[in-house]
Amino acid sequence: MSSPRGSLPRGFLVASDLDRTLIYSNRALALDVPDRLAPRLLSVEVHDGKALSFMTEQAAALLVELAQEALFVPATTRTRAQYERVNLPGPTPGWVPSYAICSNGGRLLVDGVPDEDWEAEMAGRLAAGAAPLAEVVEHLALCADPEWTHKRRVADELFAYLVVERAELPVGWLEELTGWCAERGWSVSLQGRKVYAVPVPLSKSAALAEVRRRAGVDGVDGVDGGPAVLAAGDSLLDADLLLAADAAWRPGHGELADSGWTAPGVTALDEVGVAAGEEIVRRFLARVRGEADDLVPVAVR
Repeated sequence: MSSPRGSLPRGFLVASDLDRTLIYSNRALALDVPDRLAPRLLSVEVHDGKALSFMTEQAAALLVELAQEALFVPATTRTRAQYERVNLPGPTPGWVPSYAICSNGGRLLVDGVPDEDWEAEMAGRLAAGAAPLAEVVEHLALCADPEWTHKRRVADELFAYLVVERAELPVGWLEELTGWCAERGWSVSLQGRKVYAVPVPLSKSAALAEVRRRAGVDGVDGVDGGPAVLAAGDSLLDADLLLAADAAWRPGHGELADSGWTAPGVTALDEVGVAAGEEIVRRFLARVRGEADDLVPVAVR
């Protein structure tokens, strides 16, 4: 049975990014094995009648166990509407995580409902610590050439992103945009074909700190004196989330892997694609159960 909101089974809070960390699109699966050896996949997102995101069946089974033994918190850059398309496997039919972090920390869902107090808190932090969204949106419209920009989007009136033809980005363009944004309290991240411009105060770690406060994690150790907060993510927008955890993992793909990013307490995995997602959930569960990482059994398919 899933735990009630705010309780901490075994004393662990587990916060994980979704896309290219826990769930994978067809483009990101990286199934570099013969078809007959490919793992069985479970669709966890359907939109307009099409299956968009997947986990291995083994990862899904492990996530069910994890949600029974720890407080599991999805932490995504997706907007609430995009997040609600994802149907994560859980301990009971229709299971909804007690807490979910959306819009890169700008939205906090409590039992699936947006928390107004957190939204008001974030609005104040953004007004005090970053240039207005409209200024950044205008700059993106001026500097992003339509020849290699497919879409321009504003997410939840909090941040902006472009869908680009990555191979056609002009040399130095990303660096120039990064510098311009940094002067205004914004950060830039390139993930696949998307270029994100996000205000610095808007972070997954800020929302995680709020969840920790509400769940009473601060000062609580996990089983056998282990860490209380675990995390995983693949992009530069996840770096603060990983640093805020007591132990964290990143897959062998993504911005963090490509840049060689490391930090104390963060384990860089060799696995890539959907296999990395399975390995991450396995590592989460092993740590919650007090098992050594090097003794984690490999799944039998």
